[in-house]
Amino acid sequence: MNTPAHYVLAGDIGGTNTRLAVVDVSDRQPHITQKTNYPSQEYASLKAVLAAFSETHRHPLQAACLGVAGPVHGQTASITNLPWQLDAREIAAQLNIEKVSLLNDLEATAWGLRTLQESDLLTLQAGVNPSSGNAAIIAAGTGLGQAGLYFDGRQHHPFACEGGHSDFSPQTELDMALFRHLSKKHDHVSWERVVCGDGLVNIHAFLCELRQCAAPDWLQQMMREGDAAAAISSSAQQGRDPVCAEALGLFVHLYGVEAGNLALKMMATGGLYIAGGIAPKILEQLQDGTFIQAFRAKGRMRALIERIPVAVVLNDDTALQVAAVFAAVESSVA
Repeated sequence: MNTPAHYVLAGDIGGTNTRLAVVDVSDRQPHITQKTNYPSQEYASLKAVLAAFSETHRHPLQAACLGVAGPVHGQTASITNLPWQLDAREIAAQLNIEKVSLLNDLEATAWGLRTLQESDLLTLQAGVNPSSGNAAIIAAGTGLGQAGLYFDGRQHHPFACEGGHSDFSPQTELDMALFRHLSKKHDHVSWERVVCGDGLVNIHAFLCELRQCAAPDWLQQMMREGDAAAAISSSAQQGRDPVCAEALGLFVHLYGVEAGNLALKMMATGGLYIAGGIAPKILEQLQDGTFIQAFRAKGRMRALIERIPVAVVLNDDTALQVAAVFAAVESSVA
């Protein structure tokens, strides 16, 4: 006898893209039946996105679980890099379902980690005893997300934080020059100002100013006509421009520094996971030693941090998988 399907709406809502998927949670392994990506900037609200989604997706939904790139307060949330306000009750009414859960997107990704297979991860540092102790997750994309996973001796419990907005802490003379450059433009220079898509653009602009050289015309055109961070990254990886290469190298270094900071703050002996949209696109740079050297450079705590497993999450559906995990654990849908 076949198990009847139970469908949940999963969402990964960010400043650049809003991804929605219908997930069948009737079995232990969630199965995505339909998935659509919407450019967030092209919609005035999540309500407009959901209206477009409902026109083409007809599955009856039992619940919804949405990961939100911003702080969540009870049944409401706001997007840090998007002028959207979310209310779980309004979403439930629009979709005609009883249960809508809002989670910080990195908390959602942390829930989804338990669904990953070995092939979904790329190890940067093997570490010791990856199943014991707290864990942490960091994700550079449109912004810089962070979350923790508290270990109670038997299992991990994800929780959200807004650590990406903590103070950028320069360590070298170059870092200090970068800080001074950014402090002229921003009242508060956070880690998100340097470790995210716009962060790479900020680093490149700083280096152009420091080296007293303008970006080549072809690069300026690429940056105007498309994703500026992607243009810098691809130019660096293709060896087309030395300043782009230096910018990407500094970006990876700073990513490693802050990942190490997070690992220490969470005492993440159970593992540090690198998620987000940028990491899978710069795997060669993440593996060249720059990231791990910066991650380990913690003075008296170096021996501790060398024992922490570090891995890149390759499966970009991890946040969407949370629909099954969170619905099964919290919503009692499955």
